[in-house]
Amino acid sequence: MPEPTGGAIEYAGQRHPTGLSRRDLLKLAGASLALLVSPSGYAAANLLAVRVWPAEEYTRITLEGSTELKFTHLLVKDPERLVVDLEGVELNSVLQSLPSKVLESDPYIRLIRAGQNRPGVVRIVVELKAGINPQVFTLKPVGDYGHRLVLDLYPTEPADPLLALIRSPSPMDAAAGDASGSAQPSAAMPPAPEPAPSRPVRNAPKVERLFTVALDPGHGGEDPGAIGSRGSHEKQVTLNIARRLKRKIDAIPNMRAVLTRDGDYFVPLYQRVDKARRVQADLFVSIHADAFVRPEARGSSVFVLSERGATSSAARWLAQKENDADLIGGVNLAKQDGHLARTLLDLSQTATINDSLKLGKAVLSELGDINTLHKAQVEQAGFAVLKAPDIPSILVETAFISNPEEERRLNDDAYQDKMAEAILRGIRRYASDNPPASRTRVAQLD
Repeated sequence: MPEPTGGAIEYAGQRHPTGLSRRDLLKLAGASLALLVSPSGYAAANLLAVRVWPAEEYTRITLEGSTELKFTHLLVKDPERLVVDLEGVELNSVLQSLPSKVLESDPYIRLIRAGQNRPGVVRIVVELKAGINPQVFTLKPVGDYGHRLVLDLYPTEPADPLLALIRSPSPMDAAAGDASGSAQPSAAMPPAPEPAPSRPVRNAPKVERLFTVALDPGHGGEDPGAIGSRGSHEKQVTLNIARRLKRKIDAIPNMRAVLTRDGDYFVPLYQRVDKARRVQADLFVSIHADAFVRPEARGSSVFVLSERGATSSAARWLAQKENDADLIGGVNLAKQDGHLARTLLDLSQTATINDSLKLGKAVLSELGDINTLHKAQVEQAGFAVLKAPDIPSILVETAFISNPEEERRLNDDAYQDKMAEAILRGIRRYASDNPPASRTRVAQLD
């Protein structure tokens, strides 16, 4: 039986004929409900997910919505609180789960409360453990994410990474405390760089020349990196390998490693480079686990920066993918330092790139002893994270996490240790052939 036509809509107390069928009217009604407008005048947003990423450097809260989230925020004193009002939002189970996302160990958040402040407005109160310097910004949809509102809670007095390095335990103490002994240098390894001689100064702190390596575990936090078929996240594999490598480096006299991140949180690419420069690193090693559309791709690779374009289309593709980490992870573009941005874009660094190539060749040679090499030579492309103008820098693709066999190996403790050991041998070979200049002198505090 045909559906009746000539439907009508009641508006302002009167019926208006539309010429639409009953089915069309139902579709129109459904669309109208989907586009329901809140009392504040904004299209209603559906909260899809909330995430909290705690770290010593800062804690990030991410609210993900179906449409752009409209908000206002303010800091309240005595006690310290961050108050955020979401407009055009109704309280749902996602928002109600926020309190359960906070860890007791979070350095900045005591607890989070969310409630319906008034129709169409949800208020989120973040009770703080100390004063903060918040950065609140929105991100457009990218990758698997919808619209995001980001609350970055930074300490009012950020930690100085160089001072933290000075105050950390000495390499000899770290070596003595390594019960496994796996981090001890082997007889086949070249010796670590010797301390530069210095004239003792009365009442001055003891000064020792440390060969400092900045280790950069790729991705983190909102940016998982590549994901293997078994669900492995690149961000966790790279952090595991970097931590192992740090322990090995710290156990060698006169050497020290610094991690650009030591947890599951996002660090913008420019901040990774900046941290390496602030600790006056001698080398920068970024650790990754590659992925490709075809699962049979396999092997380890090493990349350095290029001044004149990529050495292959694959290198160019990989550099673009890695540079997109800022978009996925959620960088606050408004807060990037202009001077630093100009520094990162300065590619007139031929001497540094030549040293990077030497380091890359030394590491690649050692990786070939434990894994197939995807390419037998060091490749070059425009990786943003390798653009420190004064630090030899390499990016190590340890293996293809998209290859099922290599994904399994990347999650194996013994293999991770072999990977860290191979990178260490390459670093020490480079350090032996290229003794560091005397520019980095770290005062050790008593």
